[in-house]
Amino acid sequence: LLLFPSSPLSPPPTTPTLLLSSLSVSHVDMCQQINRPAHHTVAFDNANLVVRRGQEFVLRVSFSRPPTPDDDFQLEFLIGSNPSANKGTMVAVTFGQRRGGGGGGWVGRVLEAQGPSLVLGVTPSPNAIVGKFRTYVAVVGRSGMHRTRRDPSTDLYVLFNAWCPEDPVFLPDEAERREYVLNEYGIIYQGAVKAVSQRTWLYGQFELGVLDACIHILDASRMPIYHRGNVIKLVRRGSAMLNSQDDNGVMVGNWSEDFSMGTAPTLWTGSVKILQEYANTGVPVCFAQCWVFAGIFNSFLRCLGIPARVITNFSSAHDNTGNLKTDLIFKTDGAPDKRSTRDSIWNYHCWNEVYMARPDLPDGMGGWQVVDATPQETSDGHFRCGPASVAAIKEGLLCHPFDAGFCFAEVNSDVVFYKRDRYGTLTPFRVDKRHVGQLVLTKAVGSDRPFDITYTYKYREGNNQRTMNRAEEYGCELDHSELPETLLSVYLGHDFNLQLEFQNQSDTPRTIQVHLAGSVVFYTGVEAHTFRDENLTVTVGANQTENVTLRITAQEYMPHLGSQLSLHFILTGQADDQSLSAIEVVNLETPPLMLRLSGRPKMQHEMSVTVSFTNHFQFALENVQMALEGPGLLSYRTHFYSVIAPQGSIDWTETFTPRIDGSKRIMATLSCSSLTQVKLFHFLNFISFPNCKCILIMNRRHLCTCLSLFSFVLNAV
Repeated sequence: LLLFPSSPLSPPPTTPTLLLSSLSVSHVDMCQQINRPAHHTVAFDNANLVVRRGQEFVLRVSFSRPPTPDDDFQLEFLIGSNPSANKGTMVAVTFGQRRGGGGGGWVGRVLEAQGPSLVLGVTPSPNAIVGKFRTYVAVVGRSGMHRTRRDPSTDLYVLFNAWCPEDPVFLPDEAERREYVLNEYGIIYQGAVKAVSQRTWLYGQFELGVLDACIHILDASRMPIYHRGNVIKLVRRGSAMLNSQDDNGVMVGNWSEDFSMGTAPTLWTGSVKILQEYANTGVPVCFAQCWVFAGIFNSFLRCLGIPARVITNFSSAHDNTGNLKTDLIFKTDGAPDKRSTRDSIWNYHCWNEVYMARPDLPDGMGGWQVVDATPQETSDGHFRCGPASVAAIKEGLLCHPFDAGFCFAEVNSDVVFYKRDRYGTLTPFRVDKRHVGQLVLTKAVGSDRPFDITYTYKYREGNNQRTMNRAEEYGCELDHSELPETLLSVYLGHDFNLQLEFQNQSDTPRTIQVHLAGSVVFYTGVEAHTFRDENLTVTVGANQTENVTLRITAQEYMPHLGSQLSLHFILTGQADDQSLSAIEVVNLETPPLMLRLSGRPKMQHEMSVTVSFTNHFQFALENVQMALEGPGLLSYRTHFYSVIAPQGSIDWTETFTPRIDGSKRIMATLSCSSLTQVKLFHFLNFISFPNCKCILIMNRRHLCTCLSLFSFVLNAV
């Protein structure tokens, strides 16, 4: 140690100051193994972190040296091509002395310090924009602010959060959250009200590329990014974009018999292939009908974190004229006047419900909301529908947005039968208040059983007068024709020796002039071909019942059946001042597929599946297409057979490797010009154990649950 004498010209001695090096970031770890289970996003087949808004996630930032309280840094989350703090597309999350400033509702905190690493907790706002964010760390130093370079591995997906009470999509029940957000499989009900069938649909919302495809749909719609945190605006835009009618959306609707330019709607097994193809090409995918639109929309909604389910309404009215009535017009002889009738009654129609708060409506109007992507009618200039409050529909509050009147008519309109005289005058002769919306079904929570939700949309008959009166105040046009009480009635039976049962409740005999029309129809109620057009005279004694049996043979309808499985019968009758009518839809059964699994039941171990089919018909099936899919097991695959001879059999084998445990399903379909709706699924459950990779439990189910008419009539012929 050397000592120097002080000099008046020398400064006094001071303690040496240690200058810290500038702080910089060496690594950012998104802590996926911690965050994914906490945010219920483990199933996403995606390399980036997926979280749900309104819930904290953690990340570890490693610096060049241990940070001090004087160091100033922040996390930045950017979305879109032109991020802006005032629009919420650039979010800065601060820590330390600046904690809470400039976060746009996002909150950050330091959870743990380990030398040069900090574990940070970030909670996005419950109303945060939904989409894919870029992540940066910005450090303020002596020479200004320095941000980390773009690292795609730190990109972050933010979804809606049904587990967060502050999120408008919050769903209180855990079992419902697992069903309506996390379940990759669903049952879509089809057929007719007295012959309900079902189809498994593979939503696949966690499959590779699906989340990016859903974000691509929003980008293609040109929806402003700053609106994508608003669930009402997002589902309304999604409803328009799922169809291609006016905005080059996901799918092209086709209700004809010609699917030569694409895939028949009955061949699809789920949403994954459709969404991937649209995202990769930007071209609408061919073809869809209502259950396909509903299935894809459900995948879109659940993928983004919105609780959603598919609904089937049997005897669903389609009000083309806007008067909220279903008008059926008949000629003088009782035959349907197809040219003049614009309204229709679909055997069934599928739409979706989403669960959300509705702060834009009065109290009690939140909860389940109708949204529909099938292009039926325009709403504010686009083919879309909803969200319409189910509670508002039940109460007849048709003044509330969006499209409540159209949805009300689908489940609750009057069917008015008109007869046109020789001068062209229309006279109502019967009003049916029960035919429309006879049954509304969705899949039950945690089960494949149907769940009847009819009375969430309407009161039971006899208890809904207040609803109908209120609906009329808001523009619903109900029928008030003073028609004489009819003492005659007729019922159409299910047998294919078609039973007509006439009841005369009067004290005098009646002679009834009857007209029966039988048609092959699309499930939308639109006629494909008439095969029976018959006039009958029936005499029924006083207070008596008369049964008439009509033989319906396969030779009549088989040449016109095509890809349809529905026969539609409508009967009208007149006896003096008494009128009667009846409508019946008969669904036909299809032959089954068979499915066999083989191989060692282990995760990441190759297995194989074989689909078998035998043509039991007396005619060849030509241009047969088959499809196979199982999310988490195998991607959508197809196979083509130019011909399957009468009594001929085919086997199609594919290999696959299970990638994730849990309940899984494989679905197979078959479709050709003369046979559709052939489908089958297998249920598989892969359960991981500590000492073995998995156990396979298999339960085969056939989905051929309509009337046993088809095979019976064919065998008789």
